[in-house]
Amino acid sequence: MNLGPKIIFTIPGLNIPISETVTTTWAIMIGLTLFAYFGTRKLEKVPRGFQVIIEAIVGGLNSIVKQTMGEDKVRFAPYIGSLFLFFACSNLVTLTGLFGKSPTTDLNTTLAWALITFFMIHYNGVKSKGLGGYLKGFLDPIPAMLPMNIIGELATPISLSFRPFGNILGGSVIMALLYQFFGYLSGLIGLPIPVLGVGIPAVLHIYFDLFSGILQSFIFIMLTMVFVSNAID
Repeated sequence: MNLGPKIIFTIPGLNIPISETVTTTWAIMIGLTLFAYFGTRKLEKVPRGFQVIIEAIVGGLNSIVKQTMGEDKVRFAPYIGSLFLFFACSNLVTLTGLFGKSPTTDLNTTLAWALITFFMIHYNGVKSKGLGGYLKGFLDPIPAMLPMNIIGELATPISLSFRPFGNILGGSVIMALLYQFFGYLSGLIGLPIPVLGVGIPAVLHIYFDLFSGILQSFIFIMLTMVFVSNAID
């Protein structure tokens, strides 16, 4: 079983391979861009139709940011909302049947998101407390904790990236094995087509793709908000 990203094509002349992760990510970005454009180009004072859905999503994300980070940090809502929608779509894109693997099953994707959060944490910490005040926080509660505090900060992008990567990849591997097993079982009992491989595993997609995908997206943005808020406060 090949767990790495599949190479779709290579850019002529530059010999740069473009993987399935990149092409799927492009498709998701285009889809979200179109969703944002068509959802906001004709806004009305009294929402109706598609605008109701848009306002519900935006209002819900703003509410989560306010409750988690505080009213004074609602400026982070656009980033948190974009991250959640992009993360959730990346986890759920395989349900469409148009794409082979979720971008989240590629560690490069989750690591990139984790590094953005990592730099946001320290940038906003320095901006809020000043360089000296922020660095002083590494000496709490006692100066002897400096090495452990540094290791803890460096571990943040590692834990943030490996958690969703491991969960989504693990679910994909389990589903692939189940499809193979039930396909083999169908042939073993003499069925002309792998009926068991079509019906039974499909139910498990509700957990591994839908529930787990949304859950991992929510956990990631919650950790991002908590880390950034703690760095500022």
